[in-house]
Amino acid sequence: MNFAVGFKPLLGTSQSMDNLEKQLICPICLEMFTKPVVILPCQHNLCRKCANDIFQASNPLWQSRGSTSVSSGGRFRCPSCRHEVVLDRHGVYGLQRNLLVENIIDIYKQESSRPLHAKAEQQLMCEEHEDEKINIYCLTCEVPTCSMCKVFGAHKDCEVAPLTNIYKRQKGELSDGIAMLVAGNDRIQAIITQMEEICKTIEDNARRQKQHLCLRFDSLYSILEERKKELLLEIGREQDDKLQRVRGLIRQYGDHLEVSSKLVESAIQSMEEPQMAVYLQQAKELIKKITDMSKVSMSSHPEPGYESMDHFTVNIDHVAEMLRTIEFQTDAAGEDAEQEGLGPERGLEAEEGDHLEGTDAPEGTEDGENLPRLRPKPASASHAGQH
Repeated sequence: MNFAVGFKPLLGTSQSMDNLEKQLICPICLEMFTKPVVILPCQHNLCRKCANDIFQASNPLWQSRGSTSVSSGGRFRCPSCRHEVVLDRHGVYGLQRNLLVENIIDIYKQESSRPLHAKAEQQLMCEEHEDEKINIYCLTCEVPTCSMCKVFGAHKDCEVAPLTNIYKRQKGELSDGIAMLVAGNDRIQAIITQMEEICKTIEDNARRQKQHLCLRFDSLYSILEERKKELLLEIGREQDDKLQRVRGLIRQYGDHLEVSSKLVESAIQSMEEPQMAVYLQQAKELIKKITDMSKVSMSSHPEPGYESMDHFTVNIDHVAEMLRTIEFQTDAAGEDAEQEGLGPERGLEAEEGDHLEGTDAPEGTEDGENLPRLRPKPASASHAGQH
């Protein structure tokens, strides 16, 4: 390097002026605000030109102010706080001017005898020529230098340009790069927001389909529970009928046994009668009763296997296999069900009815919209042969 920075004291400056100068720097062009200065809804300020550059970069399809077509406005983000600024069809020209900042700039320029960053420029001195300021830029070596270095020094054969021109050009390039980055960040932020919405939608849809799937299976549980109650009632009815018959026979045989036992006791007592006349008076009647009792037929009894309830065995293997193969219904399966006249929401109930003789679904689970469609998987050839 052929220059050094010397910090020379400057007259008429103060710490308060330096702080004020920092507050008047545009975050886009990094220079003092250029009038007109616009204030954003987030209360940050920008040069109108810088704001328009960002707005145009973020909204490439927006028509210029002089266009005859009517635009619907656009949006961009504040480079200081990233707050989204929404503009109407007037674009940045619809933003309010900050007259207070403009007046402060005028006062600052009146109070200061140097332009922005003049202090830094005055302090930049050539290292080889101590009394020469750095005022030109060597395009060949791409370094700032002084006039003496161009005439007599190391850069006498190099191509040079005024330092101000290079300064403004690179400031412009940097400003354009900042605007492009800001616009790119806005687009990335929009994509992130969109993907976050997609994630939320996925979660909502999955939660809704889980609820609908639970309703479908609750309907199946209700059908199975109702059918189980019906079959249990049928078993209970036959149980009651059989028990009633057998217990009736038990009472009938018990009554016969009681009468027969009393008759035996009477006959034994009669046998013990010592007087023949008395015995003969009682014996004829007893013999007749014994004869009648022996003639009573007690052949009524349950047939062999009457107590068996094996005929109530239920084979649910084919139903269990069908339930194991339940899958989500594809569009093709839904179209097949509709062509058969069942409709996409009735396909499952029809298949359930073929195997379960199901009853109506309970209240609150009737066929509605957006319920997940369920269908059994196609049974394999071996299963088809078994069923």
